[in-house]
Amino acid sequence: MVKCLHLTNFCSAILDFLQQEKERAMINEMVGKLTSACWDKCITGTPGSKFSSSESNCLSNCAQRYMEMSLMIVKRFQSMQ
Repeated sequence: MVKCLHLTNFCSAILDFLQQEKERAMINEMVGKLTSACWDKCITGTPGSKFSSSESNCLSNCAQRYMEMSLMIVKRFQSMQ
């Protein structure tokens, strides 16, 4: 952690902001990976104006499994600390 002597509140606010930005970047990265993985798995042809029911179901299931696995991994790492 950064050592701040006379500007404690300012430094604390900056550190909070940096942590929030880091979390936001991680979420954006996860959404990008989820989108790419599920799109490649579920969309087999050129998409039309809307997804077929099988594509829609596949995307929903894929996203749910991806999120469940991500949460399980996070919990596993937290338990190791």
